[in-house]
Amino acid sequence: MRVHVTDLIPGDQMQHDAYNSNGVHVLQKGATLRIEDISKLLQHGIDYIEIEPRALTVSLDPLSEISDSFNKVKPQFNLAFNGCSTLFTEASQSGKFNESVVDDVFKPLVGSLDEHTDVVSLLLLFNGKDDYTYRHSIQVGMLSYYIADWMGYSQKEAYDIGKAGYLHDIGKSKISRDILDKPGKLTPEEFEEVKLHTIYGYEMISESMNDKVTAMVALQHHERDDGSGYPRALREDQIHPYAQICAVADVYSAMTTNRVYQSKQQLLTVLRELYSLSFGKLNGKPTHAFIQQMLPNFIGKKVQLTTGESGIIVMNNPSDYFRPLVKTDDRFIDLSKEYNTAILEILL
Repeated sequence: MRVHVTDLIPGDQMQHDAYNSNGVHVLQKGATLRIEDISKLLQHGIDYIEIEPRALTVSLDPLSEISDSFNKVKPQFNLAFNGCSTLFTEASQSGKFNESVVDDVFKPLVGSLDEHTDVVSLLLLFNGKDDYTYRHSIQVGMLSYYIADWMGYSQKEAYDIGKAGYLHDIGKSKISRDILDKPGKLTPEEFEEVKLHTIYGYEMISESMNDKVTAMVALQHHERDDGSGYPRALREDQIHPYAQICAVADVYSAMTTNRVYQSKQQLLTVLRELYSLSFGKLNGKPTHAFIQQMLPNFIGKKVQLTTGESGIIVMNNPSDYFRPLVKTDDRFIDLSKEYNTAILEILL
């Protein structure tokens, strides 16, 4: 059965090996096609391939696969969420917390992350509307762990960096909920109060743990390479590398999560913003490692476009990584060329 590449659907099976015009082997006979395989055929300029005759119901259910992964991670996520609530409550009351609780609730979560490489789906699945501070703390812990792993840190170092990310905002337990949950813009005085959470976090972690580096991450995660951050206006060479990693995770989570006073921004748009910030604000090494690893996760994701059309991301554009090729029901849209069209939302 000869089919144009643009008419392929996930679940189709290759009848013959596929080669590009230069004779390079692209896909092997018998392969069951996924979205990323169809994208690969497009990238190699292959127009037609032979597939096995389709059954009446040919499909792989990626949503089902994602749901299975979600269900495996969810108990550990809930444990980390409840643990975060316990830690914040204890810290607000006594100025310190039980260090053993941190490992008891965060280590199982990290153990489950190694089986879930689709970080985009993970963020979409766990991006709920309950307490922002706790959910954000978990996301920053998860993303800090992933970034450290992608940068080549050892398993122990990656765990320590993730744990520091999990605790980075513990100082907010001392900030008034009226300020943290304020729906409107903070006054200059209120913002100065919020900025103190970095110092409070440093003090609380120092009181609770014999771990100067984790305390330093809480203190420095809002510092910026050009000296524009707080609380000390440090510059790149003065900021601990773990804090630089946490800063990337912190900004990404904050910009892609619903908050009382700000709607979440689209996941791919925020990656573009991170790229811009990597030249002077956020450190380039963790930022670029994060972007490089995240981009392939978007292939196969459903999207809603500003035109009202729905489609699937089938390929990242080498000329503009943040404006991919999208396949709708009746056409391909190259967002790097159609600048009047954009992704409104990324869906599961």
